[in-house]
Amino acid sequence: MTKSSVLGYPRIGADREWKKALEAFWAGKLEESEFHARLQEIRIDHLRKQQAKGIDIIPVNDFSYYDHILDTAVMFGIIPKRFAYDGGSVPLSVYYGIARGTKDAAASEMTKWFNTNYHYIVPELDGASPTLTENKPLLAYREAKEKLGIEGKPVIVGPLTFLKLSKGYDKSETDAWLDRLLPLYTQLLQELASEGVQWVQVDEPILVTKLSDEDVQRLNKIYETFAAAVPGLNIMLQTYFESVENYNDIVALPVQGVGLDFVHGLSGNTQSIRTSGFPADKVLGAGIIDGRGIWKASLQAKLNLLNELTEFVTPERIIVQSSCSLLHVPVTTDREAKLTSELKNALAFADEKLEEIVLLTTALSSPSAEITAKIDEAELPLQALQQSEDRNRTAVQKAVASISVQQPERSRPFAERHEAQQAKWQLPLFPTTTIGSFPQSAEVRKARQLWRKGELNNEQYAAFIREQIDIWIKIQEEIGIDVLVHGEFERTDMVEFFGEKLAGFAFTQFGWVQSYGSRCVKPPIIFGDVAFTGEMTVEETKYAQSQTERPVKGMLTGPITIMNWSFVREDIAREQIAYQLAYALRQEVEALEQAGIGMIQVDEPAVREGLPLKENEQADYLAWAVKAFRISTCTVHETTQIHTHMCYCEFHDMIDSIEAMDADVISIETSRSHGELIHSFEENTYELGIGLGVYDIHSPRVPSVDEMSSMIERALRVLDPKLFWINPDCGLKTRGQEETVASLRNMVDATRIARNNHASAAVL
Repeated sequence: MTKSSVLGYPRIGADREWKKALEAFWAGKLEESEFHARLQEIRIDHLRKQQAKGIDIIPVNDFSYYDHILDTAVMFGIIPKRFAYDGGSVPLSVYYGIARGTKDAAASEMTKWFNTNYHYIVPELDGASPTLTENKPLLAYREAKEKLGIEGKPVIVGPLTFLKLSKGYDKSETDAWLDRLLPLYTQLLQELASEGVQWVQVDEPILVTKLSDEDVQRLNKIYETFAAAVPGLNIMLQTYFESVENYNDIVALPVQGVGLDFVHGLSGNTQSIRTSGFPADKVLGAGIIDGRGIWKASLQAKLNLLNELTEFVTPERIIVQSSCSLLHVPVTTDREAKLTSELKNALAFADEKLEEIVLLTTALSSPSAEITAKIDEAELPLQALQQSEDRNRTAVQKAVASISVQQPERSRPFAERHEAQQAKWQLPLFPTTTIGSFPQSAEVRKARQLWRKGELNNEQYAAFIREQIDIWIKIQEEIGIDVLVHGEFERTDMVEFFGEKLAGFAFTQFGWVQSYGSRCVKPPIIFGDVAFTGEMTVEETKYAQSQTERPVKGMLTGPITIMNWSFVREDIAREQIAYQLAYALRQEVEALEQAGIGMIQVDEPAVREGLPLKENEQADYLAWAVKAFRISTCTVHETTQIHTHMCYCEFHDMIDSIEAMDADVISIETSRSHGELIHSFEENTYELGIGLGVYDIHSPRVPSVDEMSSMIERALRVLDPKLFWINPDCGLKTRGQEETVASLRNMVDATRIARNNHASAAVL
């Protein structure tokens, strides 16, 4: 009989119980024993919910205290030397130190999990001596069985993926590192097998990327080793986010099941099965319910796909499951009372996806008239939404069709703009600035909450925001920042804020998803045609500029980031959504310029994460992503300086596209990756203004002047001093005022040292 499963369930809880527990523990409000007990309650509740929904094979060890890649590194004792780990069970102080940094040690690098907005902690292999510190998957399996009678499916990150996502070793050492890790993985699996575990999910999402011949050989070595060591254990080799490369090599591996993504990898994976079939001795994990999107599935189309797959795989060898972990979607739509019924009825979050999986599993194995009726009924909300006015704004559609066929260009090339801007602004060598946001204190959050409840009227709230702007304009001036920002105190989230002011967006009350650590975001839903309805940022920015003689940047979120950090409609191409957003933002850019704002930052931190995993699709995406940015910014005068910002991604493979955006200044993360991005500029020229972030804002520690000076000097070996800016890695919204001021003072002091060291560059 066909079985059902999921690849993972959201950690955070419907009320973000997980986040609250973590932050209470970090703040010293929960003892460690209480903390462990609270997380166990949350974990058990999630398992119980999947059990009640009727999921047959329930994942365990998908839960985490921070991040699943960090969990894997810690489980194998891979701890950076700076955290003074001396063996044995890894204490939470070390675990969270790696993730968040300590007073004396910088946090490990954080970057995007493939092409999602989830961030993982990058393992550092340099100098590590791997050992199995604790078999966490085994403990998770025992817990589920003892507490709920669940025969769980332990989830582990596969060796090849773990190695490929790690740093601190040369490529020539890959096989040596594999030889160190394989015995530990084998020990882990043997202990699971001895416990009576039936299925283990080994996640190898790296298999959807391009593999070398050596990687294929490593795959064979890994899974042949496992097959010999645990011949009675069922291994589900799980892939997701795209279609697999090397399909024939992968399905020939000595594993009992192969999981494929039939949502984001639909075309490639179905073509591979049609062409090459599927082994008769393996189970197919059919990932047909989207683990990343929030729309109800067209269940009839999904059932048709399953029926097609039964031409190659018998139904009893199919597991119907999500395309990836449900980590990437909110928990449930049940409490979303403020959405229109038309929209809410078309949504499926994690819990609703469990129901879809179970329904499709039943339809495949035990079809009935009742099941058929439920599947037909599922189509109605999608059809109603498609016919709504929100998806048929003809004026927007016509305007976007007109501008999208043009090639957006600034009126003058960068060299001429730079000269005109420098004449206007008279900025010093190495101008200092920040990325946009300043600490949002409890007072700021409370005022916003009171305003939303109607307990503060618009005038009172606007006066409060102006007071905050006044405070931070003075702080910036006193510290010595050259280009100021208003602080974004009126904004909750850099995407939500703009979505609330544009047509075509909807907002949930409880639609939270994990971004990194305890940081949760509530992505807007782009469900209709996007339209500009009025000025969004002009009032606060204009006020801030009136309070200082120094330039104040207008702060906007760019079209690609708004799109990539939202849940988007699926009835039109993402390219068209990007152009609709760009057209709306262009109107805001023009309004800022008309209000006298001569520096405007259009942030695009999410461009890289939207890059397709398939190399043959990347150039097209980058072309229209760059075009969308330029549509937003191309109409300003040559003296108006356009800034942008990017962070926490691997940018080395898209430097040319970043330059093609033609921003006058880009600020980009480099400190969290310990300056490694600078290596990209050692190999590639970059001839526009650039600020490489000199300190990590995601850590509470205050970096020293010497640390920042070292980063600045390394960057200046490869970048033009006349085009170099100095700034933090990212916005400062989540930091406290004391640490923020101290860090910025050190940044300005490091800048003064750099100006003295490079004074000759100012006159060249």
